[in-house]
Amino acid sequence: MANYLVIVESPAKVKTIKKFLGSSYIVDASNGHVRDLPKSQMGIDTENDYEPKYITIRGKGEILAKLRKEVKKADKIYLATDPDREGEAISWHLMKALKLDEMKDKKVYRISFNEITKNAVKSSLKSPREIDMNLVDAQQTRRILDRIVGYSISPLLWEKVKRGLSAGRVQSVALRMICDREDEINAFIPEEYWNLEANLKAEGKKKNLIAKFHGKGKDKKVIRNKEELDQILKDLENVSYVVDDVKKGERVKKAPIPFTTSTLQQEASKVLNFSTQKTMRLAQQLYEGVDVQGHGTVGLITYLRTDSTRVADEADAAAKEYIDKTYGSQYVAKGEKTKKGTGKIQDAHEAIRPTDITLTPVIIKESLSRDLFRLYQLIWKRFTASRMQPAVYETTSIKIKAGDYQFTLSASKLTFDGFMSVYVQEDEKEETNLLFGNLEKGDVLPLDHLDYSQHFTQPPAHYTEASLVKAMEEQGIGRPSTYAPTITTIIARRYVAKENRNLYVTELGDAVNRIMKQCFTSIVDVTFTANLEYLLDKVGDGTVQWKTVVRNFYPDLHEAVEKAEKELETVTIADEVTDEICELCGRNMVVKYGPHGKFLACPGFPECKNTKPYLEKTGVPCPLCGGDVVIKKTKKGRKYYGCSNNPECEFMSWQKPSTEKCPECGSYMVEKGSKLLCSNEHCGHSMNLKEKKEIS
Repeated sequence: MANYLVIVESPAKVKTIKKFLGSSYIVDASNGHVRDLPKSQMGIDTENDYEPKYITIRGKGEILAKLRKEVKKADKIYLATDPDREGEAISWHLMKALKLDEMKDKKVYRISFNEITKNAVKSSLKSPREIDMNLVDAQQTRRILDRIVGYSISPLLWEKVKRGLSAGRVQSVALRMICDREDEINAFIPEEYWNLEANLKAEGKKKNLIAKFHGKGKDKKVIRNKEELDQILKDLENVSYVVDDVKKGERVKKAPIPFTTSTLQQEASKVLNFSTQKTMRLAQQLYEGVDVQGHGTVGLITYLRTDSTRVADEADAAAKEYIDKTYGSQYVAKGEKTKKGTGKIQDAHEAIRPTDITLTPVIIKESLSRDLFRLYQLIWKRFTASRMQPAVYETTSIKIKAGDYQFTLSASKLTFDGFMSVYVQEDEKEETNLLFGNLEKGDVLPLDHLDYSQHFTQPPAHYTEASLVKAMEEQGIGRPSTYAPTITTIIARRYVAKENRNLYVTELGDAVNRIMKQCFTSIVDVTFTANLEYLLDKVGDGTVQWKTVVRNFYPDLHEAVEKAEKELETVTIADEVTDEICELCGRNMVVKYGPHGKFLACPGFPECKNTKPYLEKTGVPCPLCGGDVVIKKTKKGRKYYGCSNNPECEFMSWQKPSTEKCPECGSYMVEKGSKLLCSNEHCGHSMNLKEKKEIS
């Protein structure tokens, strides 16, 4: 009997794929990359036409030894790593490490599948191919460029700023984007404006109609100050509010397109409050396979690193059949929803979608952890909605004449929910106001009163992980596989701090960005970096040689590094001083960073070597003893709230405690989502957090 060996990169895939194949197939995993550039040196021979030097990754010797034994027994070897450039590169490295290209008696094939299902895996085995060296070269070029930038500039940052820093081809641009936004916010000068609304009575209506000030005549006017407002209010004295125009119409809201990596990260951040890193980790689990009751191990979604919105004909047909049976034929979309091509899209994959639309969130809920379920539900709903008809609104727009001025009223009523019966995007929730009845031109609406309020224009919002991913995608910076690790790196390096979803530049990040802008203009130039991504795509499709890209890149960088070493002055970044006093020598302790995060250290080192755990204060007094409530972590890394006087005080809460007391029983309350809940489980009183903040 023939023996076949299938090598994947993830052990989680092994279990899923094994059940699709017969006993003649052995499935094993490489646990990711098996070869890489050495950590101790650049590993690129710049004197020998940029030849890379690859070595076996530490700890992979046993895995390769086991795979070599299995290769000896096998008649055919199938390299089944992920269906992207990195997966192609892993297959190539496996071939080199196992010397498969030197074996004359073995047949070696590359297979790939966009989803881990029985049909997809078996179909790939029927149409094996050779390794695509263009894709390998594209990944190799990215790795070499990143290594050249990192190993050329990072030592300079160590010397001029602080040890342990790093520069990166994509991360440095992302940092610059955040710094530029911070500069915009700091330079922003607010402008005053006023809103004016007329509360009008309408026949047969219990509630007033609220019309917004539009302008003078047909021209829109912004009320800039109180003087302008006072003049308008004076002009409006004793005028009649007369309906001048009534327009009724229909507005169609199109169904969303399926998720790409970028849009999934953005929506998961907004709706589920997931970081980009968490989203990708959970999506990887859904792709590789999850135990589902009654179905065994199932790959629930298609490949998660994609910028394509294309959907396979088979999946499209299955979705429309499901919608027809579940919702009715009037809900089934006509045609396919895809995004217009931009030249940046690599259409090798499909959009992210469920592998089987009949595995609804309800069916699999009991088989998944809470976060896995929430992400799967988001993907399932988005894909299902993308195959459905648009939502339709009946709209009414009314213009009201008041002397020389005009006010406007508008409302919409949902007449056909279409895709919205399944999915509504977080930032597009519609108001479904009642229409205004039978108002006609010439109707007079008595004025109840005028409302006015002062406002100021707001600066651009700080980047969040979601909005940064969106901006990077729009400007062609990075690719689907790089968004999450890029953001994770700049946060881990402490160039950027994340607070309440917003990303803020630290003093360290600002110093590094200034050096990069001063000395390495092209590296942090958005257009230059986007053009490099374009060239990598060209390497991937075989129209540009990979060494040509590196040859044109390295000399200028090398010259800039040498110039910076001579001209750049040393930058001093002071440690953050705290109120905590060192009990050994009396100095104020400072915040330091170690492998496990922040800790307090005495600035008198090495004379005084005192250190303490860093406990982040919440600003809330302990409900039991009045001490400071601080953020702590369990041994497994789960965050909780405890008292700084522990172990004397045993206060502990999984939710952040509030200074608010329960009006029912007097217990302390905790924050949970948008509500305040009583900590006393026998009470159960709750109140809206936003309302509480407004009252206070």
